Amino acid sequence: MGYRREIFRFAGGGRVIAFAIGLMLLLSACHSGTPWATKDITGLMPNLAFTLTETNRDTIVHAKDYRGRVLLLFFGYTHCPDVCPTTLSRIKAAIDKLGTQAEQVRVLFVSVDPKRDTVQELKRYAGFFGPQVLGLRGSQAALRELTKMYRVTYGYDKPDAHGNYSVSHSSAVYIFDRKGEARLLVRPQDPISAISSDLKRLLAEG
Repeated sequence: MGYRREIFRFAGGGRVIAFAIGLMLLLSACHSGTPWATKDITGLMPNLAFTLTETNRDTIVHAKDYRGRVLLLFFGYTHCPDVCPTTLSRIKAAIDKLGTQAEQVRVLFVSVDPKRDTVQELKRYAGFFGPQVLGLRGSQAALRELTKMYRVTYGYDKPDAHGNYSVSHSSAVYIFDRKGEARLLVRPQDPISAISSDLKRLLAEG
């Protein structure tokens, strides 16, 4: 009898353990949730950190000044003929779908051409794409530090006879949550609807 009772206890304990493991797996699956529409980079990039000049107010700002809002970070320049206006137009279209929640979003457009992108020029350019877009600029040292953090490269072509030149740069857009944590990467092939739906999910996190 004692032997059978021990077998029963072991079998019952095994069922409890199996149930507990199953419950943990279920909770884990629920926690992972629906995949993001854009690329999930949670935990792969450092939290947002910088000291730059915000051209909208012509004042020095830090990343912490934007805590509480969902942020999109994009590197470009005002003389860009294609990638920058196309990307910013797509972002604007995605933000426009948010309705009143758009006020909780900011797009940080960091110039990779501070030599030509003056405070006034960058402010004027950013304004074309809506009030959520803020132009940021800084020294080459500050720019190199920030681009290195997010593995962004940029380079300058040889100037022509009139001193004009192009700047090669990444087209990626990084999205940070309200705490400044890097969460998503928007690629050129991501639809506007995907960007908008992911922004809504981040805003819903509170």
